[in-house]
Amino acid sequence: MTLRTDKNPSPQAAATDSPSDPGRRRLLLGSAGALVAFGLGGCLSDGGLDLAGATVRDLDGKEIPLDSIKGSPTVITFWATTCPSCVEEIPHIQELHDTYSPKGVDVIGLAMSYDPVSQIEKMVEKKDMTYTIWHDADEQGAQAFGPVRVTPSFFILDSEGRIEYQKIGLIDMDRVRGILDGLTA
Repeated sequence: MTLRTDKNPSPQAAATDSPSDPGRRRLLLGSAGALVAFGLGGCLSDGGLDLAGATVRDLDGKEIPLDSIKGSPTVITFWATTCPSCVEEIPHIQELHDTYSPKGVDVIGLAMSYDPVSQIEKMVEKKDMTYTIWHDADEQGAQAFGPVRVTPSFFILDSEGRIEYQKIGLIDMDRVRGILDGLTA
């Protein structure tokens, strides 16, 4: 976008630079829609995410193949201990674990690479997080899912690893429950 600094723009320039110009608005909205569709296109493929070869670590440092999540519906949230929205979301993720884990859904919190394990462990204890917590030490998880750059980033995968829902920011619990109810019916 060009910022005009003319003190006396011509009437023609004012008309074409006006944000209320319908043609310009359609172009901007269409471009934004295309970018969103392009950005999600790789995530929503029929074959699921390509998780082969990507690893994360449990809090003891043991390597976990990320493709081990296939086979069950999975909730995975990328989070950080220093992210206020992530901390706010923890009770909701815990509720999902308590409700859907008995129905076969894996619930995983994947801490970002910049979080020290000791800080993650303190948060897990403080917030009584009983769902699976992994550490994306080498950023392989973040790369496999997008790349993920913003927390919280939340995903629901079906048992084949296909993304059923994704959300950056706080989740819509009613919508999430509806999707998980459908995957566990």
